[in-house]
Amino acid sequence: MNKYSEIFGIDISKNVFDCYGSIQGHLQFKNDELGFKKFRKLLPKNSLVVMEATGYYHYRFAQFLYKQGICVSVVNPLSIKRFVQMKLAKIKTDKADAKAICNYGLTQEVPFYTALTDVQSECLQLFRLMDNQLKIRTATKNKIHGEKVLGIPSPYVYRSLKRTLKYLDKELKGIEHKLLSLVKKEHQKQLTLLQSIPGIGLNTALFLIVVTDGFKKFETSSQLCSYAGITPTIRESGSSVRGRARISKVGNRKLRNLLFLCSFSAYKHNKGCAAIFERITNKGKSKKLALIAVSNKLLKQCFSIVKSGIPYDEAHVSVLKVK
Repeated sequence: MNKYSEIFGIDISKNVFDCYGSIQGHLQFKNDELGFKKFRKLLPKNSLVVMEATGYYHYRFAQFLYKQGICVSVVNPLSIKRFVQMKLAKIKTDKADAKAICNYGLTQEVPFYTALTDVQSECLQLFRLMDNQLKIRTATKNKIHGEKVLGIPSPYVYRSLKRTLKYLDKELKGIEHKLLSLVKKEHQKQLTLLQSIPGIGLNTALFLIVVTDGFKKFETSSQLCSYAGITPTIRESGSSVRGRARISKVGNRKLRNLLFLCSFSAYKHNKGCAAIFERITNKGKSKKLALIAVSNKLLKQCFSIVKSGIPYDEAHVSVLKVK
């Protein structure tokens, strides 16, 4: 028997959110503060609200409910998608999606949502801004190169693009400086520990600290690797199905990408990572597979070093206990 008096599935979009209660059925509200309050009034005591992670749209609602003392769960959309596929559902509407999320909450063990601190929230906004500015800077660099290839670049266009590039460089330095100042207030020691690891750069260290809330969100390194989506999945069945081992990719994509970029330096300069890279490539496996294994090792090193409070040391890191 379910321990909650009622479970609500939420499908949220830009203007409205559809709600399906296990008892009350389908309801719809505006995706704003007034809609949140109306929904809150009809919630019975001891209710559970389950919603998909949908970027900007779910965040405000989840924060509101959490601060109101409501049990909230934010689920990976891929988990819901697989659940719906397993049920062979053929109808795809907001109402049907809300009902599917409700059924998921009724039958599955769901994780509880933990609200972000004000510092975490600002840092994540800064990282999103940084990603956006980096994309614009790359596009500007490509445009400058393209104009040069033409052979007769317009002096006005060229100067304008160079000014834009200079402005973006200045903005990115400002964002990085702000991030550094925010993280240093609470996690200076962790930042220093992470940067002692060969292969871990400043931006990766900052992002790791922010998304893990100073590594307080995870009890084991395996949980952290699952969160990043760099744990292997095996496809085998009987004697005929022998699929290639792949990483799950169900996790934080930005963290996964940052770690993969770090792995190019780590396998050259980090003794533990170098050993894994060499062992895998010597077996004839691809370099990409070896780099993914290096990413996994690197993340486990980060976890063990921060938890132990001991800076990276080649002689010591191999004996650190990694759960």
